[in-house]
Amino acid sequence: MWRDALLVAGKDLRIERRSKVALQQIVPFAVLVIVLFAFALDPDRGVLTRAAAGLFWVAVLFSALLAVQRSQGVEGADGVRDALRLSGLDPAGVFLGKAVAVAVQLLLLELVLGTGVVLLYDVDVDGAGTLALTALSATAGLAAAGSLYGALAAGLRVRETLLPLLLLPVVAPVLIAATRASESALTGTSFEVSSGAWLGLLGVFAVLYVGFGVLAYGPLLED
Repeated sequence: MWRDALLVAGKDLRIERRSKVALQQIVPFAVLVIVLFAFALDPDRGVLTRAAAGLFWVAVLFSALLAVQRSQGVEGADGVRDALRLSGLDPAGVFLGKAVAVAVQLLLLELVLGTGVVLLYDVDVDGAGTLALTALSATAGLAAAGSLYGALAAGLRVRETLLPLLLLPVVAPVLIAATRASESALTGTSFEVSSGAWLGLLGVFAVLYVGFGVLAYGPLLED
């Protein structure tokens, strides 16, 4: 399974490196989103600073939708999905490989967006370790859920519009937990529930999504 996961992840990342879709389309889109947020809330810099964590993760979530659609679109071209089915690769390995490829792209995107948020939203990073753990846990959950629901919607004609409707409610808990875990590190604000508790919740969501994807991806691939 792990060998197959590395093969699929390497294949997807090589495709993205050569096509530069993520670099030329997804990254500019994400940067544009946080810039528009800055323009919309600029009259009140205090609100912009306090909302920085939430706006950052909303931009990441929108970008994750594009990355997942791109990942599944590659499989839908020229019968690649059928070739994967007949290749003998472990379906769990295929799922993990696609999730890892999406996660790597999202982590690189988050570095760019994080820099943009610090510069545009006038925030101070007080907990780099907390932010790093939050990014890893949240990205794992987003990538796993996106890869699973992307495969579910892949065979449908309206997959471009159906995927957000399926995925956004599922990853809403990840968005909330990631925002709360990041807020104290970005704004220095304390909440009733500590960032450690939110990090633990993110870890639970990541494990659930990854575990469910490993079990369910095989039947989805066959369909």
